[in-house]
Amino acid sequence: MQLEIRNYYEVLLMEILADEGLFEELPEDYIADLSCVTLNQLPVRYVRHLVDTYFFEDFNELQEMKAEIQAALEKSRAFLKANLHKKMQEQQESE
Repeated sequence: MQLEIRNYYEVLLMEILADEGLFEELPEDYIADLSCVTLNQLPVRYVRHLVDTYFFEDFNELQEMKAEIQAALEKSRAFLKANLHKKMQEQQESE
């Protein structure tokens, strides 16, 4: 049996990344890492049907969720940038 459930934070994150044009700008591996690091900072909110969620969601709650995602996304970008810089330094030192 396969259940049709989704993490609503994941759906919203993908919408934000698409709205910012990041799918076209960044490599798929980076987007995957960025998404994982971001989602690991957020709570989960499982939903069955996105249509129902869009219809019944509270505007203020949605704005709060999007703000949480933006904050987590910025932390994730900084984390990945710092790790990339550290990795590049280690590679230069080993050469």
